[in-house]
Amino acid sequence: FIIAFQNFRDEEYFRPREILEKAGFQISVASTEKGIAQGIEGGEVKVDFTIDSVKASDFDAVIFIGGPGAIKHQDNKSFHRLAQEAMVQGKILAAICIAPTILAKAGVLEGKKAAVWSSALDRRPVQLLQEEGAAFENKPVVIDGKLITATGPQVAKEFGEAIVQVFKKK
Repeated sequence: FIIAFQNFRDEEYFRPREILEKAGFQISVASTEKGIAQGIEGGEVKVDFTIDSVKASDFDAVIFIGGPGAIKHQDNKSFHRLAQEAMVQGKILAAICIAPTILAKAGVLEGKKAAVWSSALDRRPVQLLQEEGAAFENKPVVIDGKLITATGPQVAKEFGEAIVQVFKKK
């Protein structure tokens, strides 16, 4: 899991983590710094690795979590590098809420179907995906091969279940 050190979206992290752990997966967490990351709702997560030290080849999946903190990492080259490595290596790559914009900016959504958070007042995330070549789908969770994207906290459970589903196909 890749999370912002401050203000990640709690349920987007904790729900999928619980689902993946129940399915037997071991979880590691990376962020921009080590220590205890803080969610927007007050949840705390121990960070195992800094993003700069993470290689996609060491993991079966790379999962980006959204929230206000994730917006600050849309142009983070280390986040982009990790997303690009995961895609090139055929890993499961997932992102929820605003985090698909990180994937878009990394250039890995071109020609892919994807979902992203947006609202009636803020359509910029959808525009960003489309500008970067993604085929935006107005669905809660979108699976395109080993790429899984979702719209936000209200579908965190379905997002986690979709990741497990893709693992089972693998």
